[in-house]
This record gives sequence, structure tokens and C-alpha cells, in this order.
Amino acid sequence: MTDTYSETTAEYTYDEHALSCNKADIQEFGKIFLPIFYIAVFALGLTGNLMVFFAIVKGSKKSITDIYLLNLAISDLLFVISLPFWASNTVRGWTLGTISCTAVSSLYYIGFFGGMFFITVISVDRYLAIVRATYSLKSRTVRQGFLVTFGVWAIAVLVSVPHFVFSQLVENDCIAVFPQKLENIWPVFCNMELNTIGFFIPVCIICYCYCGIIKTLMSCKNQKKARAIKLILVVVVVFFLFWSPYNVLIFLETLKQYELFSSCNQIKSLDYAMHLAETIAFSHCCLNPLIYAFAGEKFRKYLYQVCLKYCPFMCFCGPCSHYQVTHSVSYAESVANSNITLNTSDQDGSVFV
Repeated sequence: MTDTYSETTAEYTYDEHALSCNKADIQEFGKIFLPIFYIAVFALGLTGNLMVFFAIVKGSKKSITDIYLLNLAISDLLFVISLPFWASNTVRGWTLGTISCTAVSSLYYIGFFGGMFFITVISVDRYLAIVRATYSLKSRTVRQGFLVTFGVWAIAVLVSVPHFVFSQLVENDCIAVFPQKLENIWPVFCNMELNTIGFFIPVCIICYCYCGIIKTLMSCKNQKKARAIKLILVVVVVFFLFWSPYNVLIFLETLKQYELFSSCNQIKSLDYAMHLAETIAFSHCCLNPLIYAFAGEKFRKYLYQVCLKYCPFMCFCGPCSHYQVTHSVSYAESVANSNITLNTSDQDGSVFV
């Protein structure tokens, strides 16, 4: 992140031009802008993902999709929980010690990679349920879901280690401090890992899966297939638009290690652009509950019940009533009964995402 990544990217920038460039204006801008943004993402992300968490936990029967959605929500929660600490670090420095610096950095990166990986796993799961329906009769079991979940968390922790293992408290600031032998190699390695494992590979898998799903749905005669296709396109387009600018800026930060950006204005422009790209990318965790969970019937029902319990006047008057679940057959149910997804037992709108 930029002031884990931009304060951690401060350690990512070792060229003499960057050191001689006065970035006081960028730091002042960051002290105002970043804390507001971090707290806003924290509040929205915490609320939405907690609702998904409780909706799944309180549900009577767990499907494999529920398992993946639950872990996506947990990943996003780990991510957003770290943001208030970075907001505080931006304003007044790190006041919690070295151990907490490493711990919060690990929460951030594990949540970051975990979220990416579970979005990818959900795409593969939807592909198997719709395109490889016969094969998925045996592979899409709850037991298999737990095994995949364990593997995803293990990989997320493993790929996160290079990013937080060197986190230290230096002059009242939580930053990455690399050994002298690694100071020119490790930042580049971390950036390339973010670009490839954290973005490029997931994007390729997601696009392949959803292209296969769209192709299969196009051959379906169900009248509501257009809604499902639109929802899929929203998932892919939103994911790409939110995360691609951030990854482009990370790649440019890598090029900066090789002194391809020499002027102070170029370096400052990259820093400002990183602030903006980070804002867009981190907001995606607030949208995950809307895109991946509340598109499903059970989550709309849970949201309506919460609204009915805590703000019944608003629900009866209309603002929340559109979440109420009717007894009509949902599109997911109709697809589940078709010859395309004979094995799909999730029975919610998340069959497409």
C-alpha cells in the first residue's frame, strides 16, 4: 500500500534522485487524504463483510460456495482491520512497537493476497458448476471446499512473507528495512510478486472462467440468462478497473529502481498517482459483499431481516424493502434445474460469481 506501500515504498526507492527530491508537499497531502480514505474503507468494508460473515455462519446449511464467500469476507476483514493502524501511522507515526508493526503488516498482506486468491477460487468454482457440471458432481463437495480453503490460506501466508518479514520500527515509523545485500533485489522481487501472483495470474484465470461461463449461458434457453451475463461482466470489469491502475503504478515503481524516472516532477507524479490508484484498488473490498454475496437470495434475505430488526420503520416504508425475498423462482434455481448445472445445489445468485 502507499503509506505502508508508500511509506513502505519509501524503502522501495533508493535512487539518488528520489532522495534529493523534496516530497514535503506529498507527505502533507497524504496526512490529510489517506487517513480519511482508510477510515472510510474500514467502516464500509467492515460493515459489509461482517454482514456476509454472519449471514453465512447463521445459515443452516453450508454449500461450497458459502465456504469460499466466507473466507473471502474473512480476507477482506483482515485487510480492512489493518487500515486504521496505517491511518494513525500516516498522521502521528507508529506508536505500538516493532512486534505490532510486523503483525499489522502481515494482516494487510495476508488479507490482500487471500482476497485475490478467493476471488479467483470463486471464479473457478462457478466455472466447474456451470461449464463442467458432470465433473463437479464429485469435485464440488464441502470437504473439497475445506481442503481448497486450507491450501489457499497456506499460499496466501507463504507469498505474503517476503512483504512483511522485514517490517521494522524506524524513527517512529513502520517501514520495511532490507539487509544491504537485498536492498536492490528484494523490493523488485516483492513488486513483481504483487504484479504476477497478486494480479496478472488471477486476472487470466478469472477471464478464462467467466468467458467459459458466458459461452455456456449463451447456449441456454433460459430467458433470464442476460441478467447473469451482465452480472458476470460487472464482476470482471469492476475487478480489472479497480486493480489495474494500482498494478501499473507498482510496475512503474519497479522501473524507478532502475532510474528510468530521473526528474523530481516525475517521481512526485508517480507518488500522487499511487495515492489515487491505491484509493480505487482498496475500495474493491467494500464492493465484494455487494458483488459476490448480496447478489444471492440468502444474503438479500439476511439483509432484509437485519433491516427489519433494527430499522423496521425504514423497511416498511420502502428503502430496505427491495431486499425482501419473494417466493418466485430465482434465476439460480432455474439454472440449477436445467441440464447445464444439474449438480449446482447452492441455490443462490452467487452461482454466477
